[in-house]
Amino acid sequence: MGNKKDDPTFEEALKRLEIIVTALEDGEMPLDRSLQAFEEGIGLVKICEAKLKDAEQKVSILVKQENGYDEQTFGSDKA
Repeated sequence: MGNKKDDPTFEEALKRLEIIVTALEDGEMPLDRSLQAFEEGIGLVKICEAKLKDAEQKVSILVKQENGYDEQTFGSDKA
């Protein structure tokens, strides 16, 4: 589920997931439709997790060193 062109953006996936959760909480869908919505929601969660992980890997921080600044990956233990 990486970066396929047909994958929704993070924001689109999250919005659709919110709609699904609201509909499931309502309890008005028939069981078979609820299961389909649940399966779609699981797929959307996986898309969101992959996009967040990708974004986290791209984030970096600047750490002040004696001779200037050093760029490190977000979450490294050296900060």
